[in-house]
Amino acid sequence: MFKMPGSPLKQKLSAQARRDKAARDLAYAKTDDRRKKKADSQRKHRAAKKNGRDTSDMDFDHRTGTFVSVKTNRGNRGEGTKKEGGKNYKIG
Repeated sequence: MFKMPGSPLKQKLSAQARRDKAARDLAYAKTDDRRKKKADSQRKHRAAKKNGRDTSDMDFDHRTGTFVSVKTNRGNRGEGTKKEGGKNYKIG
């Protein structure tokens, strides 16, 4: 996502904190659980593309089994992410 300079969405971190956060984020992204979720998402996107569907700027919603906008999916339609996050994430 493109961030405008001075955007309230961007974290203000020192150089050391930024490096530490990047290391933590990378370690989390490489866990077995995250790799499985990423692979599942990639499979869904490839299958949709093969069937002629444009899924750019869309996420796969594991609750409805369809592609929805990133905004809709990340906010879970205003319900937050506790219900679907973590162990409640349906893969496959």
